Amino acid sequence: MTPKDVLRHYLQEARDTMLWKLEDLGERDIRRPMTATGTNLLGLVKHVTGVELGYFGQVFDRPAANAPAWLDDGEDNEDMWATADESREFIVEQYRSAWAHSDSTIDALELDASGTVPWWRPESRAVTLQRILVHVTSETARHAGHADIVRELIDERAGLRPGVSNLPSGDAAWWREYRERLQKVADSFDA
Repeated sequence: MTPKDVLRHYLQEARDTMLWKLEDLGERDIRRPMTATGTNLLGLVKHVTGVELGYFGQVFDRPAANAPAWLDDGEDNEDMWATADESREFIVEQYRSAWAHSDSTIDALELDASGTVPWWRPESRAVTLQRILVHVTSETARHAGHADIVRELIDERAGLRPGVSNLPSGDAAWWREYRERLQKVADSFDA
C-alpha cells in the first residue's frame, strides 16, 4: 500500500463508522439531541459531509457541483442537525456524494499538492493534500467517537466497527458491576 492508500483506508474506516452508528435506529433516535449542546447522530453525519466538501473541495479549488445549500446558508450550527425536510436518506446520500468528490480530489492530486484553507489563521492556511487527509481523517474519527457515545446513550450499543467492538466481552451483570466500581472510585473524591 502506498502512503496515500493508507491514509484513504483510515479515512474510509471512519466514514463507515459514521454511517454504521445510524443502523437499526428510527428517525427520532438519530435526530434526538443527546447532550447539552444538542449532539445527535444525523447531525454528526451532516457535519462531516460539510467537512469533506470544504477540505477536499474549496481548499484545492475543486468545488463540488451539487453542494448542499446548507453549506452556504451561514446559520450557526445548521450543519449539526437535520431539519424535518432532510431525511436520513438525503443526508446519507449527501455524505456518500461528498466521499465521491473527496475521493476524486485525492485521486487527482499528489500528497504534496498545495491548497489553502481560508478559514484557518493566515500563518496556517497553506497546506498539502497529505495534511488535509490527516486532518479530515482525524476530524471524522473524532466525530465517530462522539457518535459512538451518542449511540450508547440511545440503546447501550457501542463499538469500533461492525464485528469489532474493541470492548471487553462482559455480560450485562459484568458491565453493571464495572460501572459501580468506577462510580465508587469517583465518589471517593470531593465534588
